[in-house]
Amino acid sequence: MSTIDLAKINADLGHDAPGLVAWALALNQSPIVTTNFRPFEAVILHMVARVKPDVPVVWMDNGYNTEATYRFADEVTKQLGLNLRIYLPLRTRAHREAVEGPLPGLDDPRHAAFTEEVKLEPFTRALRETAPKVWFTALRATDSAVRAQMDPVSINPDGLIKVAPLLHWSSKELYQYCEAHGLPNNFDYVDPTKGEDQRECGLHIAH
Repeated sequence: MSTIDLAKINADLGHDAPGLVAWALALNQSPIVTTNFRPFEAVILHMVARVKPDVPVVWMDNGYNTEATYRFADEVTKQLGLNLRIYLPLRTRAHREAVEGPLPGLDDPRHAAFTEEVKLEPFTRALRETAPKVWFTALRATDSAVRAQMDPVSINPDGLIKVAPLLHWSSKELYQYCEAHGLPNNFDYVDPTKGEDQRECGLHIAH
């Protein structure tokens, strides 16, 4: 895929989310969409699934999600007919907490190992099993300083084409899209691997 002119694609389609989704799917390379069912995730899921309904939707369920997040995951999966692939840590939350105690804080040296166990290792497993060539993500530039420097389309060192159609979208635009398409939303969301806004969990640094 070295023939892709990233500068041209980002210039032409970087602010055209549906156009970018259509372009990436037209490459006819095996795609996945990752989701954590945070606020406005229904937008990327709807945008991709309405073009390619059977695209694998990969969710690394860390076991620490809110009840609302689990209900939202079920609702949007059913409404959109998603091909959801759930990847769980190799130990349950109950097992981990029985042995190591409750969720480690951000300043706890064990937090990196926790993130590796509940998010990074399951994602590595997901990549191995789904073997994608195109990876759709709902990253937004406002999420963190790292993401603000990203382009809507990039190619990872391993050749994976990473596509972030919503990179430049505002919360207002995402809200309006949900309203226009009758999509559910979820604001009761917590990511224990990030712990606070504007902090990276490591997934988009490692990949």
